[in-house]
Amino acid sequence: MEIKVAIFEDSKLIREALEAILNGTPGYTCCGAFHDGQNWDQNIKRSLPDVILMDIEMPGMDGIELTRHITKKYENIKVLIQTVFDDNNKIFTALCAGASGYILKTDPPHKYLEAINELNNGGSFMNASVARKTLNFFSQKNIVLVAPEGTDYQLSKREKEVLTELVEGNPLKTIADKLFISLETVRTHVKHIYGKLHVANRTEAVIKAIQQGLHQ
Repeated sequence: MEIKVAIFEDSKLIREALEAILNGTPGYTCCGAFHDGQNWDQNIKRSLPDVILMDIEMPGMDGIELTRHITKKYENIKVLIQTVFDDNNKIFTALCAGASGYILKTDPPHKYLEAINELNNGGSFMNASVARKTLNFFSQKNIVLVAPEGTDYQLSKREKEVLTELVEGNPLKTIADKLFISLETVRTHVKHIYGKLHVANRTEAVIKAIQQGLHQ
């Protein structure tokens, strides 16, 4: 089944390039391409995307505000923020608005496809440099996910291996291939990791793992 992707991007050149990449790659299709968010609700109802590529800087309503509206109304639609900026505050705000991932426009096409697939499979995605900046932002703002000293999260050996791969920024499919286990098994491990660490998503899990040295 093809992953249906909608594009919100004010640059005609970038919009058409992304549309061509999606429609030219098996397993992906562009179900709509829009230059702003003015008629976002109508456009989403018409295109019915699984994943949205969202430009962070658009005329009128910006991508962060639009993401907030979309994720609030359409819980099953995943939003991948894309921008030329790697500003810490924008990254943090976009994630708080409900974005499931963040990619830089300088990333190559295969990274876009990888990110879209990861989001569609229930994961999240961050450009490696963006992930580091997000961690730095949390640290600078003294947002520390540290438990009482000596806390044992009872992570199994396999769960630690999966957590290490999450910290490395690898997609779930890559983790499955590297550890020679099925994608469903990886998802089960990730779910258990979130529960044991008392976190809601990959970003929180990675930050907690790095801050507390939980990854191998």
